[in-house]
Amino acid sequence: MPFQILVNIFIAFLWMFFQDEWNFLSFLSGYIVGLIILFFIRRFFQKPFYLFFVWAALKLLFVFARELVSSAIVVIGQILRPKINITPGIFRIETDLEGDVEITLLSLLICLTPGSVVMEVTPDGKSLYVHAMDIPDSKESVLKSQIIFERAIKDVTRKYV
Repeated sequence: MPFQILVNIFIAFLWMFFQDEWNFLSFLSGYIVGLIILFFIRRFFQKPFYLFFVWAALKLLFVFARELVSSAIVVIGQILRPKINITPGIFRIETDLEGDVEITLLSLLICLTPGSVVMEVTPDGKSLYVHAMDIPDSKESVLKSQIIFERAIKDVTRKYV
């Protein structure tokens, strides 16, 4: 994949030099021409076309942003109540992700959503212990987020790398 990016940048510079205009617009048009060329010759590369990976990573970022906003709304709702009525607790999540990168990414995404913190990962990497702010509501939210995050993480780490 880094090779494809370097080739695309090289094509963009060549395009810019052949146009005899050294500006960003000329470089951008060359980059787009390079994308088209690389797309048509993608079968000669060992790795998939790198734009597919970029698209999957952007989808993961969008999924995270959506879950971040929804969990932040829940936490703000809990905080703004006149009487805080929460039941914090710890629960266990089973995961089918493999490898340190995937487990770490899932742990970080869960930690970055408000109201939940990953406390520990089991040594085999198949379970996570999560502390939630309000067990009935937060547990369901974290489990729903976990399913969505796992699907997006698998798209990024398994399909295109």
